[in-house]
Amino acid sequence: MKYDVSVVGFGDNVVDIYTHMNRQYPGGNCVNLAVYAKMFGAKRCAYMGYFGTDVNADHVIETLRQEKIEMVKCKKIPGENGYSRCMLQDGDRVFLDYNEGGVRSRQIYELDAFDLEYLAQFDLVHSGNYCYMESQLPKIKDAGLPLSFDFSDDSDDAYYEKIAPLVTYAFCSFPGNDEETKEHLKKVASYGPKIVCASRGAKGCMLYAGGKFYMQAAVPIEEVVDTMGAGDSLITTFMVGYLDAVKKGVDEETAIRQSIAEAAVFASKTCQMEGAFGYGREILMEHLRA
Repeated sequence: MKYDVSVVGFGDNVVDIYTHMNRQYPGGNCVNLAVYAKMFGAKRCAYMGYFGTDVNADHVIETLRQEKIEMVKCKKIPGENGYSRCMLQDGDRVFLDYNEGGVRSRQIYELDAFDLEYLAQFDLVHSGNYCYMESQLPKIKDAGLPLSFDFSDDSDDAYYEKIAPLVTYAFCSFPGNDEETKEHLKKVASYGPKIVCASRGAKGCMLYAGGKFYMQAAVPIEEVVDTMGAGDSLITTFMVGYLDAVKKGVDEETAIRQSIAEAAVFASKTCQMEGAFGYGREILMEHLRA
């Protein structure tokens, strides 16, 4: 299916290094968004950010070229690319350590007027709490650009209070029960986001929009291969489907319900791929092995 939606991920790219199996895979929240959107059928998919100058950076770049992801606003910065080291436990990815984004955390991508003109070409800009782009979000907000943001599962109250007012669509992982999740979503929504969504693993996800809660069960999977990227794929396909439906004049409630149901199906398929979306290689740097 094709969707009349264009998206750009602004922020992180990494290689996910699986120390227990001597393999590494391209990834990162914003790279994953661009690739999943392409897989799902979005009309234009881009990644915007900094790469390092090592073989790990080349791994990600080569993958994005193969996936035909637009990278015209990317740059290589001398130094180490971002990486995370992780392992699998019964198919569930567990992070061990990471290098804080490599060059990305040491040289922030400063948006200028031309960058903002570029971002304005897209229906959605996406970033997240591991992107080191917090200082740039007010520029995106002031330009009136729709922004989705992944708060993940480790953002504290102060971070939500600072960042959520800049965000149009807020996503997070939340382990609480139904009532705790509802309170969390309402609190985040009170800061300004139009839609707030909490992914809850095997429990599925819950959304809050327009004063209403929406529940979506997880799609059963016979065998979980790797949960890496499951949350990112849910965010991506929900946003692509939702924005496309809104463009076509579908009412808000129907657009949300249909889009999150489609996203749950796609996320279940993501859990049956190695890495976030494949393209695995033997670990390229000796010092990153287990």
